Amino acid sequence: MRALAPIVVIAPDSFKGSIAASLASSAIAEGLRRVWPDADLRLRPMADGGEGTLDAVLSCGGERLSTGVTGASGESVEAGYGIVDAGKTAIIEAAQIVGLTDPVGTAIDVELRSSRGIGELIVKLLDLGLREFMIGLGGTSTNDGGAGMLAALGVQLLDTNGRVVSPTPQGLDTLASVDAGQLDPRLLQTTITIMSDVDNVLAGPRGATAIFGPQKGVRAECIGEVDARLSRFAALVEKALGKLARDRPGAGAAGGLGFALQLLGGETRSGAQVVADLIGLDAALQGALWAITGEGRSDAQTILGKTALAVANRAAKMKVSTTLISGAIDRDALPLLTHRFAGCFSITDGPMSLQDCIANAGRLLADRSEQIARLVAANLIIRIS
Repeated sequence: MRALAPIVVIAPDSFKGSIAASLASSAIAEGLRRVWPDADLRLRPMADGGEGTLDAVLSCGGERLSTGVTGASGESVEAGYGIVDAGKTAIIEAAQIVGLTDPVGTAIDVELRSSRGIGELIVKLLDLGLREFMIGLGGTSTNDGGAGMLAALGVQLLDTNGRVVSPTPQGLDTLASVDAGQLDPRLLQTTITIMSDVDNVLAGPRGATAIFGPQKGVRAECIGEVDARLSRFAALVEKALGKLARDRPGAGAAGGLGFALQLLGGETRSGAQVVADLIGLDAALQGALWAITGEGRSDAQTILGKTALAVANRAAKMKVSTTLISGAIDRDALPLLTHRFAGCFSITDGPMSLQDCIANAGRLLADRSEQIARLVAANLIIRIS
């Protein structure tokens, strides 16, 4: 007896450095169609606010546009952005402008990089009449506390002689005062949703520099000095704007962009949850038999709120089981993972080099999905026999 073709929601994150979430979704769907050619497969590629967020959101509607702005190194970059919600809301992915994987942006020392381009894009969108912004903060290469973004929005950073200083970690060394008198007044009419799953504060042992600085290139011997500059910058800009944000959860996201956006009235929300809302994940789960999610590596961090867990939690509320397919699974974390997922599977089918796994991720995902689907199909046949 042949099993009925089911409704399956496919909602993976990207497999970082290997395959985008949209392509991972398509590969999983390919594997499932080998078993159920007529299945109702609802593809909802996911993201957490970092790299791939724009693609994930626009996969379910909206308009993709691009414009030239200043990248992390000072060179011009063509930054993609999205317009959704009937033209009312702008989607900005910071990694499109100052991404950690951008070879040009990261070619210079992290102390010379600036987030200015983020502010430039906001200004351009304000000029177009946009007043609602959703800004994803993951995967950035800058560590300037959002100084560059604020400078582009009209905040003046000055030295003891009243001269403008460079809005970079190095430039903040000579910062003496902040003048917010020219801050773009249109920001008072804006709504900013910050998409981030980082709860770190701006400075200190749990701050942006100490926790995330090394992966961006901050040398160990410079962490204390760079952190002190951000603390001084924060005190001055908070005084100028009459607001406090440096000790709020999420202020340390994206090298301090979270801090700067919170000063502008931004509200931090879980990036994965915002994306899930934007792509209609709950609606897709209605009536589904099964959900599949995935990520590049699964370990104890997955249970602390990564995208795969967000999918599983939403599916559980709909009484839908979720299977996890991962590039690699930490064996020690399996007891934790199996409490949240109806099966955890690695895509590898034998001893393979990392390079081979990355190069063949699509094929491996399709093959593993097919085999998992055959198990589910067999179970369905038994249940209806």
